[in-house]
Amino acid sequence: MSRTQPSTSSASGADDPTVPIARAVIDALDTVGNGPAGTVTAVGAEDIPLSVWATAQTSAAAQRKGRYVPESTAHPAKMLPAVAVHAIRAYTRPGELVFDPMAGSGTTLVEALDAGRRAVGVEYEPHWAAVARANLELARKRGHDHDAEVVRGDARQLPFLLPEKYRGQVALVVTSPPYGPSTHGQVVTATTDSDDGKVHKFHHRYGSALDRGNLANVGHHRLLAGFTRILSGCAAVLRPGGHVAITVRPWREHMELIDLPSQIVACGRAAGLVPVERCVALLARVADRDLVARGSFFQRDFIRKQRGQGLPLHLIAHEDVIVLRRPLEQARDA
Repeated sequence: MSRTQPSTSSASGADDPTVPIARAVIDALDTVGNGPAGTVTAVGAEDIPLSVWATAQTSAAAQRKGRYVPESTAHPAKMLPAVAVHAIRAYTRPGELVFDPMAGSGTTLVEALDAGRRAVGVEYEPHWAAVARANLELARKRGHDHDAEVVRGDARQLPFLLPEKYRGQVALVVTSPPYGPSTHGQVVTATTDSDDGKVHKFHHRYGSALDRGNLANVGHHRLLAGFTRILSGCAAVLRPGGHVAITVRPWREHMELIDLPSQIVACGRAAGLVPVERCVALLARVADRDLVARGSFFQRDFIRKQRGQGLPLHLIAHEDVIVLRRPLEQARDA
């Protein structure tokens, strides 16, 4: 992603889709761990409780089989259903309300219904909003009759999108920031369905790349600013003590590792939320003696090429889950 310079203004109008973050904060986050021993060099980098979630004992396809409409497979960045299930069961009780401000194909919402919770989601792209609704309808056919709905719109405008009835009622938010060009999508090869014997990538993009209103198509700093605004909206619909679980992973930009999880912690703090856990959701199966990675074709191809150039990279075996909480009492303005 390109690195767009953030605004330095502290004011943000109601129609402004971003909340400015000081460049110094982002630069500090990019230098986590470079300070003297025993010091903290970035906002939100202090120790917080850690747990490991075994969420890939079966493949993503097996987790979704028969439970999602076929159109769901085309989404470029689907959340692993077991990750959503773990968060929902850990931080909510039956009948409580779960919210996803970037619902995509509706994984969070479907898993909430299957776990006996209520669900609401917001989705920017009309196509994926329709797919999410179809997945909810499929869940209802399995006998789940809890309230659930998908609202179409830009999650940066949450205060104007969600009905007032949801304000202060959400027990848990489960979501993930869009990764834009770092998504892997699907592939055909010479041994599958490739007509010309070459590798072809597909279903690896969100909507139109020209749509600058889509957070998947903006630069790194605008992504963080937009996500901060989304988290601010989430804080308003969360009940006191409610949680936010965000799945996120670092990525490489021009071979530089971008510590997006720590930056998301900073976004949460800026939105008035408190970091309470930084967990590991496994994307690899736990075997008797080791982890069995479930890397995509492009992950494996990338690792092979990098190792050939002497860079000892490994397949991605997990993603971070940042857990934040709305304080029981919001700070009052002086």
